[in-house]
Amino acid sequence: MKIRSISQWSTLLPFVLHLGVRAGWTQSTASPPTPITIDARGPEALPETSYLQLGSSALEKSPAGHRLSVNSRYLTLDGKPWLPVMGEFHYSRYPQQYWEEEILKMKAGGIQIVSTYVFWIHQEEEEGRFDWSGRRDLRRFVELCAKHGLYVYPRIGPWAHGEVRNGGLPDWLIKKGAIRVNDPTYLGYVRLYFGEVAQQLRGLLWKDGGPVIGIQVENEYADRGTRGGAAHIATLKRMAIEAGIEVPLYTVTGWDNAVYPPREVIPVFGGYPDEFWPGGVGDLPSDPEGVYQFHVAPAPSNVGILQGTSASSDEVNLRHYPRFTAELGGGMQVAYHRRPVISGDDVAPIAITQLGSGVNLLGYYMFQGGTNPRGKLSTLQESQATNYSSDLPVKSYDFQAPLREFGQMNESFRQLKLVHQFVHDFGSDLAPMSAFQSNVVPSGAEDGTTPRVVARAHGNFAYLFFNNYLRNHPLPEHSGVQVELKLPGETITAPRKPFTLPSQSAFFWPIGMDLDGVLLKYATAQPVARIKDEKAIYYFFTAYPGIDSEFVFRSQEILKLDSPKGHVSKQSERVYVDGLAPSTQVAIHIQSATGQLVRVILLSQTQARNSWKILLGGREHLIITPADLFADGDRIYLRSRNTHDFSLSIIPKTSERLTSSLPMKRTGTDGAFAHYTVSVKSKAVIAILEKTRDAQPSSPVRTGKPFDWRGGSAVATVPDDADFAKAAVWQLKFPKGALDGLSDAFLDIDYVGDVGRLYQGTELLTDNFFNGTRWEIGLKRFAPALSRGLRLEILPIRKDSPIYIPRSSWPKFDGRSEAIELKSVKISPEYEVELTLEH
Repeated sequence: MKIRSISQWSTLLPFVLHLGVRAGWTQSTASPPTPITIDARGPEALPETSYLQLGSSALEKSPAGHRLSVNSRYLTLDGKPWLPVMGEFHYSRYPQQYWEEEILKMKAGGIQIVSTYVFWIHQEEEEGRFDWSGRRDLRRFVELCAKHGLYVYPRIGPWAHGEVRNGGLPDWLIKKGAIRVNDPTYLGYVRLYFGEVAQQLRGLLWKDGGPVIGIQVENEYADRGTRGGAAHIATLKRMAIEAGIEVPLYTVTGWDNAVYPPREVIPVFGGYPDEFWPGGVGDLPSDPEGVYQFHVAPAPSNVGILQGTSASSDEVNLRHYPRFTAELGGGMQVAYHRRPVISGDDVAPIAITQLGSGVNLLGYYMFQGGTNPRGKLSTLQESQATNYSSDLPVKSYDFQAPLREFGQMNESFRQLKLVHQFVHDFGSDLAPMSAFQSNVVPSGAEDGTTPRVVARAHGNFAYLFFNNYLRNHPLPEHSGVQVELKLPGETITAPRKPFTLPSQSAFFWPIGMDLDGVLLKYATAQPVARIKDEKAIYYFFTAYPGIDSEFVFRSQEILKLDSPKGHVSKQSERVYVDGLAPSTQVAIHIQSATGQLVRVILLSQTQARNSWKILLGGREHLIITPADLFADGDRIYLRSRNTHDFSLSIIPKTSERLTSSLPMKRTGTDGAFAHYTVSVKSKAVIAILEKTRDAQPSSPVRTGKPFDWRGGSAVATVPDDADFAKAAVWQLKFPKGALDGLSDAFLDIDYVGDVGRLYQGTELLTDNFFNGTRWEIGLKRFAPALSRGLRLEILPIRKDSPIYIPRSSWPKFDGRSEAIELKSVKISPEYEVELTLEH
């Protein structure tokens, strides 16, 4: 028998107690597990407002009166704590005709700030000839971000890295002499370059009412020579300001023994799930950069642990700086000698560990993958031939990012979106919270015996963060887990009964969360989003598989509570609701003492990952659909691979309705949501594949010169153009209008080999280093050339190749010295539906 309503308590509670005695309930004689203790009673680090001196306080205010500022803990926007999400998108690595839809996808994924490198070599490959046109049009890119309400954070270098030739410095500049120091000749050219960047950003800065809120100067800078050091960073910042780039925020990267002037810039950090740059062909440690661990206490360390190493002066103390990130690994690029595979599950736990550790700016590198532009004088990728330690693909900069090279939404996109929606709606509460470590801490990255849990707390309000995920080294489940959180006003033990922490799980729970006048003491479910309609305020949570969802409220604020399918009980001043199954139905109806209606919906993980919070007609809506989604004003765009049948559920259910030029049906309700279906006409994209040349035996893999920082080891070098004379070749022929009626179509190439290249005539379109995953190529950007055909070239992979590929993906040679196989080539159509919200 279940109690579902608060009105039942007075009559049923005696019966429940009597039933307990008659049934013989007894207390276990076994010792109960010891709770994990987190003491969050302080002292909390209070924000400092006087240490940072980034620039004039007048720059903090926009013409419209909005104020953006920063203290030692977090950003504030119009005086309210602000915890934004930033994602890297290199405009010059993406065709400009598709910028807008990718910006809209980033917005749908919860990105609020678009960061972008400005690669000098992309803009002035030839001395004195700046090119700001087409895909190099920085101004147009920033304007599109502004159009859709996103902020922009240019990273202007001069040296940027980003796996670009010379780190982004033009060849002609390097020939002039000294670089990256206070050399008069070098600084003279930097001044001209900064002036060009400033011209592109004129009128688009925060002080002008534009979206550009900050800039990063330089990157990974640790030169402590007489003309380098903190003085060089200070010079670059001053030159940017003199050029007219006056913004509220100035940052530098803080890892690799970084040096920077105290107080004048904010060091930002990051970390990746794997690395392409080390030598050797073996597996790296499961967490080479510490991103799957919580790091609460400030301590000198390297990238990934989100604290800096020594700076340029004893005056610099990282406790004076907010914990901001710019390079949390949204994936990982592949190099020729090292080809890691990042799964869709590998990225979101990083966001959770960093939020739990106290990070107040989530910044990803990369969030949007891309393709290197065509160079006028050379190819533009990082390579050993240009004195770097790794050979990168000539064209592909896919990075296995949440949004991939051709705009595909990776599985990691949906998982990150869950975290970002939470940060968007509740980040202002999280930002002032300090991070507190538990009384038990893992001894190292692969310690599977100790649960990983921390708290962020401010007063009696907190979040518990759990991470039991470790890439390539699954952590075991932990039974009997319970947390005793000591807060200034009380101690919360959650949950009531110890639970089992699932293997490879990562999530967070709220403690003392204000649901618009109703105090949620704690919940064993993760908050997702908040939506308000005319009648009620909806709070969406998601249940983690294998963990019972329990909601505990303080009774004083509740006038009425009902859970149609849950179990409601009351003890002292607490109301407990459990026994809930995830669904789109309202799980808990609450009327507060002030009359406010609050509704709690508990979604499954699949439903939550398929949820999209968007603005339509200036109002917030939550949509659940398995399709990819982005929105623009009153228009919703749905895209789906292979299936031409679409469905979506939307809340709030209002008098407004969705329309489409295609036959569309409102098929009733899906729980608390209105439900719609719409279909488009199916289409098969057919191409003729013809093999025109067999592969010839390949040459032994060459190695490059040793690099001192690798301990003198040399690594394999990429095959050159001449080597492709031995590649197997296939021709792909498409009928005219092959993509008509489609949003896109994806060439899905399943092959075994070393390197694949796709050409149209003599032009290299994109390339791929084999790592056991399928090679996906979006065809719409090549649509005009499809009728002329494409050419696929694949080199065999040698058994003795000194390269790293995950062991599970390493080819089977079956006694042969090399392997090559084109297993299949498929074309997956991508369908699109455009919906409009009518008023």
